[in-house]
Amino acid sequence: MTQRISGILFDLGDTLVDFGQVDVPALFEEGARQAYMYLESIQQPMPEFEKYHRQQLWAVRWRYFLSHLTGRDFNSLDLIDHLGDSLGHDLTEEQLSELAWRWYEPVSRCATVEDGLRDTILALRDQGIKLGIVSNTFISGAVLDRHLKMVNLLDLFGHRVYSCTLDFRKPDRRIFQLGLEGLALQPEQAMFVGDSIRADIMGANRIGMVSVLKDPTGKRHHWRIKPNHRIRRVAELLPIVIRHNS
Repeated sequence: MTQRISGILFDLGDTLVDFGQVDVPALFEEGARQAYMYLESIQQPMPEFEKYHRQQLWAVRWRYFLSHLTGRDFNSLDLIDHLGDSLGHDLTEEQLSELAWRWYEPVSRCATVEDGLRDTILALRDQGIKLGIVSNTFISGAVLDRHLKMVNLLDLFGHRVYSCTLDFRKPDRRIFQLGLEGLALQPEQAMFVGDSIRADIMGANRIGMVSVLKDPTGKRHHWRIKPNHRIRRVAELLPIVIRHNS
């Protein structure tokens, strides 16, 4: 007999919140300008903008490169704090958090959520489904939570796991296990919904969860890694859960 689905863990980027194709260099420069202006407004010592921009860009690229070698995401908040120390900045925790948001804010303006997403998530919750998020990210949890609050989703996901605080990331089974522990579920009792075949589907399959690939184009395929279900929109998830539990 198939185990009843009692919980769903979601990926964040391009699953709950869609970013699509973005101009990363342009967004990075805009974030740098916002951060620069904020630091000037609170009287922190600053070099010329071009120098500040280059320093930040090089540091992020280098840490991003290292993260792919080590299989561990870095925490942008720690990086921003470290770079600030090198410039002689003296920031409170509140100011550091606001600075991190200024860097991310241009990206948040590019993001969308599908129509009716909150209603879909609420309908899942009404079915008795526990809900959580497990995301690979170098963006700090405080920033991502602020974005989720802006799009009216934060209150629906009481348990959130962000890889920037860990020594591992998807598809490592340990990050899925942390998500499951937060919902007090065993793998066979839960679904994982994500857009990455290698990170999300492979990881969920390995640990024994029901895997769901969000694939708006219907064109993502892998010769070996197969999801249990495919959806184009999160709204398609509710009938799958109902059929699974009937």
